[in-house]
Amino acid sequence: MPKISTDTLWDLAASEVHSRENGGGDEDTDHDQSLHERTVIFLGSKSGGKTTILLRCLDRDEQPKPTLALEYTFGRRARGHNTPKDIAHLWELGGGTSLSDLAQIPINSQNVRAFAMVLVLDLSKPNALWATQDRLLQAARAQVEKVCSAPQRGGDSRSGKQHGPIKTPYVLPKDYPDRELISPFPVPLLLIGSKFDIFQDFESEKRKVICKTLRFLAHYYGASLIFTSSKSEGTMSKTKSFVSHLAFGTDRGKSMSTDPNKPLVVPAGMDSLSQIGSPPTTDIDIGSLHARNPLDLWKKVFERAFPPESTAERKQLKDPAKDPQYSEPLIDSMRAQKDQELDQYKRDAAKSWKGLELES
Repeated sequence: MPKISTDTLWDLAASEVHSRENGGGDEDTDHDQSLHERTVIFLGSKSGGKTTILLRCLDRDEQPKPTLALEYTFGRRARGHNTPKDIAHLWELGGGTSLSDLAQIPINSQNVRAFAMVLVLDLSKPNALWATQDRLLQAARAQVEKVCSAPQRGGDSRSGKQHGPIKTPYVLPKDYPDRELISPFPVPLLLIGSKFDIFQDFESEKRKVICKTLRFLAHYYGASLIFTSSKSEGTMSKTKSFVSHLAFGTDRGKSMSTDPNKPLVVPAGMDSLSQIGSPPTTDIDIGSLHARNPLDLWKKVFERAFPPESTAERKQLKDPAKDPQYSEPLIDSMRAQKDQELDQYKRDAAKSWKGLELES
């Protein structure tokens, strides 16, 4: 027969307070909160359609505007009658890879357990594709690992008590295909190939290389992959279901398409290295590429087909003030005038110092 508790309501309340003061129950509280609040960051190719996808997923009929550095919005979804609404904190990083350091801002110990990433890659610019995903994923992974490895403070900041590192938020199931051969991203990840309407006019062989490479990257990182176009309601609807799965925990569906002639739809865990096959190359022996690992091999093959862009442009746009998409004619003209005045001041100052040196 189960034992009947004789604790009064006050006893139970005192026990709860004591548990919180000693750091107990924090993980359960955070987990319960994560069921209702999630954070998703959108990042990827510059002018790749991130804002358009985000607005469509939120059912907002607005004209997309260039993203200024890092922007925030949110979405809400009713789970049921008389229940708290689920909240999705949505961040968008602009500027392509030039502002990748800002990706660390939304990733912190308070939300990393309920954090996800959406990487949007512009299919119409394959020469920048590998460098974009590599730079952004490296920056985000470094921040997630930094947050997870740092000691965490207890719920009561006054106590100053610290807890151990946070466990990796995203762990693949034991039956995940090729689990021992891949390097899963530490948080749930969705790869979106945008501008499929332009991509579908590429030569067949080019489409095949891009499709197989993105399938490999998605599988290697334990991510889902989908191709979309803002001009196709069908692809945007499927994209919305994948984003909603990350933001609100809804069902993403299990349909799959790997035909290079059609928009790819590959949910995480439904692909495998054997289905993807070897890197597509006909003009060179793969063994002669001297790759350190499978990821490096795919990079070498992909960049033979699509040589990477020069880094000169990316370095030049490190300063957002010089980026034409953020131009403000009145402010820019005033800035140019002040720059001229500063240059003149420097020249005058240099002359005065030379005059002092001659007199001495």
